[in-house]
Amino acid sequence: MAGTAEHDAMRRALANALRGPRGVNPQVGAVLLSPDGEIIAEGWHRGAGTPHAEVDALSQLAPGAARGATAIVTLEPCNHTGRTGPCSEALIAAGVTRVVYAIADPGDHSSGGGTRLRAAGVDVEAGVLAEEATALLDSWLTVQRLGRPHVTVKWAQSLDGRAAASDGTSQWITGPTARSDVHRRRAQADAIVAGTGTVLADDPALTARDDAGSLLPHQPVPVVIGTRPVPDGAALRRHPHAFLQYPGDPASGGLAAALEDLRRRGVQRVFVEGGPTVAASFLRERLADELLVYVAPVLLGGERLALHDIGVTTIGEAQRLAVASVTPLGDDLLFVAHPTPDLAGAGAPRAERGRVGTPSSEGDE
Repeated sequence: MAGTAEHDAMRRALANALRGPRGVNPQVGAVLLSPDGEIIAEGWHRGAGTPHAEVDALSQLAPGAARGATAIVTLEPCNHTGRTGPCSEALIAAGVTRVVYAIADPGDHSSGGGTRLRAAGVDVEAGVLAEEATALLDSWLTVQRLGRPHVTVKWAQSLDGRAAASDGTSQWITGPTARSDVHRRRAQADAIVAGTGTVLADDPALTARDDAGSLLPHQPVPVVIGTRPVPDGAALRRHPHAFLQYPGDPASGGLAAALEDLRRRGVQRVFVEGGPTVAASFLRERLADELLVYVAPVLLGGERLALHDIGVTTIGEAQRLAVASVTPLGDDLLFVAHPTPDLAGAGAPRAERGRVGTPSSEGDE
């Protein structure tokens, strides 16, 4: 059973993982402990084609210095040869006697490192700080398990569930603190999605900006769902990235097809905030992994609901959610929730393992 020193080392490994770039490969961190529990080396995956986190940590030591050590890793050591060799074999060769990892590698070709290590006589423990590691790798894990990007659906609403006043005005329901939080989250996404109705009605820029209105360094690719053309003078056409447009026809699985194309383009994290119709479409097709609902203490009344029909006709069909957090943002509240396990990913078939178009372990491409 992992002790305090190993839990502390896993927290440090998670921090190390964040030092690596976020992309099609997972962010992974590692820490090596001496037999008496002291940190002797650290590592992280620094990008495609570079040594994996465990090997990066081992490279900090002289030959033989890792003998008897414990390796703490945020993701199960890989068991395959891609552009780099299998980390399980590297740990065995280095004389590591115990390996602790947070979550199992879901890849078909890269998984099995824990089994290989045990077969070589290495003591292996899995699941230490698994929740924290899962949160770190949520988008990568979604791609591996479901074959599509991780989808966050966001909307802002009044306390009575409206997205706009009766005349259609909606700026601003929430306050500046909540809006700043939205832009920060936009900048963490690879793509931002809006429907043509929102594009035509509100002319959004779909950019991520700081409090002064300047563009943040990372900008998500804008995506439009719907068949109506984007006007020549639309703010969207001045976005740093050219926008992508998909018809999104639910009758032909349009959203799933759009997500599949985005995955092929290297998109792992999608941020949906393009109006009540598009938000409802993702929920109706069970394609949402995370919900961000910003609630302002105002009452608007009227028919401008924040969410349109999601296919629920009776209480037994209600989409149940697990609330992860409720955070005050100025006068507003942010609810972060996730579909319960029986609903997660129900709208899209799970990809066959080994056929997902994204590498299944760090450094594969």
